[in-house]
Amino acid sequence: MDDTVAAACAALTELVGDQADEWDRQGRIPESVVREASRRGLLCAQVGSEYGGLGLNSRDNGELTAHIGSLCSSLRSLMTSQGMAAWTIQRFGNAEQRRTFLPRLTGGAVIGVAFSEAEAGSDLSGIRTEIRRDGDAVRVHGSKIWTTGGTYADLLAVFGTCGDGAAVILVPTDAPGVRVERLPDPMGCRAAGHADVHLDDVRLPAGQLLGGAGMPLAMLATSALTYGRLSVAWGCAGILRACLDATTRHAKHRVQFGKPLAEHQLVARYLAELSVSDQVARLCCASASACWDEGSPQTGTQAVLAKYVAAKEAVKGAASAVQVLASRGAQDGHPVARAYRDAKLMEIIEGSTEISQLLLAEHALLGSI
Repeated sequence: MDDTVAAACAALTELVGDQADEWDRQGRIPESVVREASRRGLLCAQVGSEYGGLGLNSRDNGELTAHIGSLCSSLRSLMTSQGMAAWTIQRFGNAEQRRTFLPRLTGGAVIGVAFSEAEAGSDLSGIRTEIRRDGDAVRVHGSKIWTTGGTYADLLAVFGTCGDGAAVILVPTDAPGVRVERLPDPMGCRAAGHADVHLDDVRLPAGQLLGGAGMPLAMLATSALTYGRLSVAWGCAGILRACLDATTRHAKHRVQFGKPLAEHQLVARYLAELSVSDQVARLCCASASACWDEGSPQTGTQAVLAKYVAAKEAVKGAASAVQVLASRGAQDGHPVARAYRDAKLMEIIEGSTEISQLLLAEHALLGSI
């Protein structure tokens, strides 16, 4: 781990401290923490130094993401959302838009990515939010659900239909016609600021509309989703590492029937399986990040594979951790209880486990993997 990544990990450790469980119970991360993480460029660390970012490659950013995933999945969710938005701006924004918006995302601002709708989850073709040109302005009308970071956000990267294609527009949350409603009591990542967003004929300058308007939705969405899937995968690797650490510590010191739990073979099996899950998830993530950094055409497929494997292993590993810790791990506020809830959500977001299976099967049939 190089010095930049080590310093970023240390900064996140300092920001989180021992507060993650309290944030989870309260359903909110203090605004000062979120803003400071943004100001230090930690929420979108792959943004280049010319825009105030850390300029990490995918592998190093993955290690940073896994680290925060081991501490607080809610803050990691904000990192995923901010990174997705920043990558979308880098990918589709023009030079002026990159100069305008990227320094904001490394300077204290927060952005959410508004994909999902009531009738458009995995099937993004069901999106009904409309983005249409109106002279030298753009109008946006529609509703979004489960927008991560929405309650903290200054901006929203809204995906919608545009003519015969699709578009992404950057919408200030304080613009007339924008209403953000906090999603109460989500099962996992409770402090990630999930929100429903209502856009009532919002009128914005044309400069808020990113390039690529009119492209097929799949082309616009896949770029952001690939980043998001890889980020979620690394976050799941962090969940596994936290569960492994908590479980091994407990199994070493908890004595039952005259010996530590770790010396009971059935418990040792859980420790072995957790260790394997930890290594498998990290290897899949590292492979996908290597593809990203090399510009490989296999990046999208490898990101799906990493997310599929890491999320499934995180769910299984968190369940094993709760089983070994028993009543201690079943208490709300304990890190493995939080991991159990957070991990399950990871099998749903950025493409469910079932959607990942379909995509992987499709690539297998094409001989791509």
